[in-house]
Amino acid sequence: MLARVAENVYWMARYVERAENTARLINVNTNLLLDLPRKVPFGWGALIDITGYDAMFKERYETADERSVMRFLIADTMHPASILSALDNARENARTVRDIIPREAWEQLNHLCLRAKNDLQLGLTQRGRHDYLRWVILGCQTITGMLAGTMTHDHGYDFLRMGRNLERADMTTRIIDVRSANLLPDQAEHAVTYDNIQWMSVLKSLTGYQMYRRAMQVRVRRPDVLRFLFKDARFPRAFYHTVCEVENSLQDLPRNDAPLRLVVQLQRLVNESHPEALSQAELHEYIDELQLRLAEINDQITATYFSLGAQVSTAA
Repeated sequence: MLARVAENVYWMARYVERAENTARLINVNTNLLLDLPRKVPFGWGALIDITGYDAMFKERYETADERSVMRFLIADTMHPASILSALDNARENARTVRDIIPREAWEQLNHLCLRAKNDLQLGLTQRGRHDYLRWVILGCQTITGMLAGTMTHDHGYDFLRMGRNLERADMTTRIIDVRSANLLPDQAEHAVTYDNIQWMSVLKSLTGYQMYRRAMQVRVRRPDVLRFLFKDARFPRAFYHTVCEVENSLQDLPRNDAPLRLVVQLQRLVNESHPEALSQAELHEYIDELQLRLAEINDQITATYFSLGAQVSTAA
């Protein structure tokens, strides 16, 4: 397999996952606003800080109010993590490898891009946002399911699964970080009262509430949620599970020593850590460390497989 093909498949998967998880990130706060009384203040600017594009946002928008933040995260094509940008980039990568992926998956992705643009105004309104985000999430999940069920599980699928799980790991940490950010500016007055509501919103944004109750068998509490979302080996959106999926994908690829070593080091870090015991500031630092490790793994994969002239053997 040519390096260019492997890279396009890898980034197609990452961008589909990014669109889905940006929608999930917004839903964390949409769900939270529905549960909180109107008198409780809410900081929309925290969402921009979590994405890591606060400098770009400040250049393009005057204030971090709800309208500006939603436009930046959903519709701003200059923002590479917005839903429209992610879907456009996924479609462009898929277009160049249409002979590798099933035709039905390409058609579904193309349809999702067109609908996301046509119904954009619906997504920018408070009344229509929930439905817009819900079908973006479902559309991305449909593509993921089609690829899993109809694409040959060869080296191309290894790169696809690797990209999807690296992006999922990164975005899972960012969604958890929603709670670490200053979403409720008056923490002294509101934090204790609404703590469980916020953590329940985080679980629901990852479609993890029922699986949490099944696995932990306790009410929603901060330490148990953190232990579940970081260290559970069976829930597909738990951080440790996604890293294990990256390891499994790398096992079948040639020249995998360097990226595998970094993945194993990250697994060890998660296993030996106790995120449930961290303060909010310490949790934010811990998440930053995990994200830096993920970026290092991505850079090593790029250097190993996507560099100029690289080629991935199709041999077993």
